[in-house]
Amino acid sequence: MIIGIDVGGTHTDAVLLRNNGIEKRIKVPTDSADLFNTILSGFTQLLDNIDPKEIERVVISTTLTTNAIVQQDMDPVGMIVSAGPGIDPEVFRTGEHYYCVAGSINHRGREKAPVNTMEIEDIAKKLKKAGIEYVGVVGKFCVRNPSHEILIKRMINKHFKKVFLGYQVSGNLNFPRRIATTHLNTAVFSLHKSFFEAVKQSLEEMGLTAPIQILKADGGTMTLESSMSFPGQTVLSGPAASIMGAIPYAPANQDAIVLDIGGTTTDISFLVDKAPLLEPVGIKRGQYKSLIRSLRTDSKGVGGDSVIRVIDKELVIGPDRHGPAMAFGGPDPTPTDALFVLGLMNEGDQKNAQKGIGKIAQKLNLTDKEAADQIFKKCCSIILKKAFEMIDKLNAQPVYTVHEFLEGYKISPRKILLLGRPAPYFAKKIKELYHIETDVVPEFSVANAIGAALARTTCEVSLYADTEQGIVTAHEEDFAESISKTYSDDDLIETAYTLLKEKAISSGADPDDLDEVEVVEFQKFNIVRNFSPRGKIFRTKAQLKPGLIKGFEKVLQ
Repeated sequence: MIIGIDVGGTHTDAVLLRNNGIEKRIKVPTDSADLFNTILSGFTQLLDNIDPKEIERVVISTTLTTNAIVQQDMDPVGMIVSAGPGIDPEVFRTGEHYYCVAGSINHRGREKAPVNTMEIEDIAKKLKKAGIEYVGVVGKFCVRNPSHEILIKRMINKHFKKVFLGYQVSGNLNFPRRIATTHLNTAVFSLHKSFFEAVKQSLEEMGLTAPIQILKADGGTMTLESSMSFPGQTVLSGPAASIMGAIPYAPANQDAIVLDIGGTTTDISFLVDKAPLLEPVGIKRGQYKSLIRSLRTDSKGVGGDSVIRVIDKELVIGPDRHGPAMAFGGPDPTPTDALFVLGLMNEGDQKNAQKGIGKIAQKLNLTDKEAADQIFKKCCSIILKKAFEMIDKLNAQPVYTVHEFLEGYKISPRKILLLGRPAPYFAKKIKELYHIETDVVPEFSVANAIGAALARTTCEVSLYADTEQGIVTAHEEDFAESISKTYSDDDLIETAYTLLKEKAISSGADPDDLDEVEVVEFQKFNIVRNFSPRGKIFRTKAQLKPGLIKGFEKVLQ
């Protein structure tokens, strides 16, 4: 049996799955001030009368790091950045405790200027005096040679709880995004560590010793231990769970819109022939342009619990949420209350819902039912408008899916897939208003948790080879090996595949799920000096694609 838990802004969904179907499904309110007990409550209810030893796998999808970034609720951290000649790294400042230092490595991985050890020691004292506990260190060409980062860490490590290094973030050459990503990892680490350690400890006390996996932004999973080195990967794991839960029901050879309508927001994403779209460089959230690999998704602040107002005789829905719908004891009218007035829902306080919508109706000079219908239509309109704006933006640039780069491809969805508790009501109204085929995903209210539970482990490896220098490296994986002048394309790909499979296994992948490996980037350059060939430079990136684990196909039927 396996467990999937999706921690949303309003509800936490949890499922217990056997390979022949769904054993249990639980939905509990999310207490954002106490996410630990929220998740623990889900586990406790799921495991009632179940032997914990039967559980083979646990996957958690969380909004923890996303919320910390959005709300700027992150501890101050230190950043030490070296660049050498070129653009001033001060341009990419991440906060108050940001220091640009001497020392540089060039694009071939050769040292051009040494680290100033006295400068580093002085900065360490300043950071420690300021109460900083976590520090990030980034060099411009650290992916070619991380020696400066490693040296700086060795010098300051004893003064701080943890030091994050830029070369371990990604094999991509993108200095500004590497700084932002290293800063994000450093800033959310404390929150991430305390939360998941508490979860792990509680589960062990319950006798649950199965491996705990975290859903990443790219729709794959990694082990709890792996996430300690890269907590930023859990950003947007909630929307990723939605996409993974919808993939099995998407049409083949067609484009589809996926809408996950929650209490706080609606997450919007797209599938092309059952494959999710990908952010090819990395996600952007607020001021942070990162190297965090992610599925392409966006959110609109409209959900079942969004606050409804009338401003200048205009109906305004969201983006804020002040609690549940009035039908469930909340303070303000919401779209969920409108569904009660329209007779579509009846499992709450009908009179309270009527009272809230009545106030809106009075301001609009409409009957209660007319106001409720207008609210419902406007919700659909806001969500679909955002989706079509996203399509226009996507069609103005190259399209990347997790499988391939689609040159000149234009997305033209013919189907909408809906998830979330109010999905059946919205599906009917959207079809009526827009005449687009609209389906509700089976187990729509807990489809996110199912998507998380069934997601397989994903990872990527970047490899760089220089035959003139006689070395092949993947510094992100702490790998370096001597090579000869005859080192070829095939040798590079074989090494990349070997490293990728080793990384996948250590990240918690099932050996049976390693058949979806592909090369997503390959470059080759000749080194010529004085009109004479001196060697070759190779770069490649291989990935284990997102997908669903094997053996649980009956759950999806």
